[in-house]
Amino acid sequence: MKIKFAFLSISIIVLCLFVSATIDLDNLFNYENQTIPNYINKDNTTTNPITDEVATLGRVLFYDANLSSNQTIACASCHQQDKAFGDSEVQSIGLEGGLTGRHSMRLINARFAIETHFFWDERATTLEEQTTMPIQDHIEMGYSGTNGDPDINDLILELEELDYYQTLFEFAYGDSEITEERMQLALAQFIRSIQSFDSRFDEGLTQVNNINQDFPNYSAQENLGKDLFIAPPNGGGAGCIGCHQGPEFDIDPNTLNNGILLVAGSDTEIDLTNTRAPSLRDLMNPDGTLNGPLMHNGNLTTLLQVVNHYNQMPNNPDNTNLDPRLRGPGGQPQNLNLTENEKAAIVAFLETLTGVDVYTNEKWSDPFDENGEITIIGGNLSTEENDFGTNVTLYPNPVIENLTVSISDGNYSLNIFNLLGQKLHSETMTSNIEINLSNLNSGIYVVSIQDVTNQKSYSEKIIKR
Repeated sequence: MKIKFAFLSISIIVLCLFVSATIDLDNLFNYENQTIPNYINKDNTTTNPITDEVATLGRVLFYDANLSSNQTIACASCHQQDKAFGDSEVQSIGLEGGLTGRHSMRLINARFAIETHFFWDERATTLEEQTTMPIQDHIEMGYSGTNGDPDINDLILELEELDYYQTLFEFAYGDSEITEERMQLALAQFIRSIQSFDSRFDEGLTQVNNINQDFPNYSAQENLGKDLFIAPPNGGGAGCIGCHQGPEFDIDPNTLNNGILLVAGSDTEIDLTNTRAPSLRDLMNPDGTLNGPLMHNGNLTTLLQVVNHYNQMPNNPDNTNLDPRLRGPGGQPQNLNLTENEKAAIVAFLETLTGVDVYTNEKWSDPFDENGEITIIGGNLSTEENDFGTNVTLYPNPVIENLTVSISDGNYSLNIFNLLGQKLHSETMTSNIEINLSNLNSGIYVVSIQDVTNQKSYSEKIIKR
């Protein structure tokens, strides 16, 4: 929310606190129809398309410290909006002061990548799977089910006692059932909604529509840095784009180790399994400071150190997993022989990949107040009808192929609509039925049932995967 500075400062503070602690279900932020540049072609959303309702739930889950076993750590504790959803610490602080094993990865543009595995070592096969793994980590959020910890089912019982989740889950899914899968879907939608495409790079590419041409809004140094980033080593460049593919600047899923071997917090322990990386967008804050240390172990603290690392790769015989693109003639680690001016130019180019909006936009901000309280208002968009007069159960939800509608005997008409209000399926029914939905695309739909006798109606959202 943008606030005009026409009020007294104390009024602005009060207004900001109210807005940030309120979710208005009748006036949702736009998560599902954000503007994406036409030159962005990658999207790993697959079977979990973003909707405003579910992403709103995801925002609350992302910032809620109640998702940790001692109510002190949220997902946002390690992924902070003003750090491009990363962390300024080398290792993030978990429960009771424990430290994460790796530096927390920035979450900017997680949706716009070919690589669908997550964490530095790619141990999560989808973003959905990744979202609840920190929750179930003994050190990070404490619902591990080991070492005397409660487990994810205990967390679900805790969340069921919070009124706002009864409201938000019903609003998002059509009923208030809380499951790990629904939490994963919502968190992943919110994270995929976090996008940054308002950098000087985007401005320049829009002007010339060709990444290989000079950008008119760039300095000569920045255009040189862009050229060096793109050109291969045998063409006088650094070849960075071979692994960090523009214009998304995501990581090639086939990359191997990048020459950084040591484990975070150790001077001796080696780990060769770290092959993923976040987008190179928003490495820097708009104020020119770095959004936290770099690499999985946080051992590099400037962009120049990064360029120096790739300019003269360390020759470590312990590295049996070095990416072949980082080797030169004879299979030796590469030596690019970049000049100091060329290194500075690459740094200058990387700095142009930083956006502005993502750092302050309220839709990605903390919805809780300073006391951890949240208010839910509105709800006219809810599809639930409570006066139907008979029990209705739709399952499974989410559904992959066949949806079962369980209902008392009667005379009913059933319709299925998409979120644009278009009718996609219609039939009459007198008792339980099974509907094959394999012809529907992945997304959210509304099942509407009307009792022909008394004209009462019932509606519920379903998720088709």
